[in-house]
Amino acid sequence: MKILFAEDTKDFNKAVSTVLTIEKYDVDSVFDGEEALERLKTNAYDCIILDIMMPKKDGLEVLTELRKRHITSPVIMLTAKAEIEDRVAGLDAGADDYLPKPFAMKELLARIRSACRRSSDYNTERVSFCGLELDPDNYELSAKNSIRLSVKEYELMQVLMKNADVPLSSGTLLEKVWKRDENADADTLWLYISYLKGKLRAVGSTVTINGTKGGEFLLTTEEK
Repeated sequence: MKILFAEDTKDFNKAVSTVLTIEKYDVDSVFDGEEALERLKTNAYDCIILDIMMPKKDGLEVLTELRKRHITSPVIMLTAKAEIEDRVAGLDAGADDYLPKPFAMKELLARIRSACRRSSDYNTERVSFCGLELDPDNYELSAKNSIRLSVKEYELMQVLMKNADVPLSSGTLLEKVWKRDENADADTLWLYISYLKGKLRAVGSTVTINGTKGGEFLLTTEEK
């Protein structure tokens, strides 16, 4: 699973990122709130971990902005402050969990697992379309190059590839990928479509996703 970890204390950032990597998570680590928001423009994450006290933009500002962007990924807030007001502020802004420092890594890992429960009904077969392949073992999308996907990116790409000849409505895609997540809407879907379009370009595929926000979507290919 892909994790964005935003923490400005470099040694602590490195230590936590190392443990997460050892635990087989794909980690992007950043050191301030602005950098976190920049990463979120082009990447989807299965879990976002934000320290509240960060330079440029603090964790609460980042959280508020990413929810405004219709990013529904679970967010765990970290802070050295233990006051109830800080916890309430984070939860009110859309955080899914809260962990005060210092904490045991085992507890953080348990919180991540709880926040990022994978769907149990996704299909594990390898899917291909016009030279594009989707690998369920490594959550990789590949053509000329390969790139790792988040769980939601993978599930959305899988649905599109398995129905490559069928225009799929926004409602159908939201139901299949986000199921009963009431916070996911047409804006959320459009954001993930934009993520996948960027990933398709990154792997050098001739495949693209055609469609309009709130409308239908269909995989198409053009020879380069």
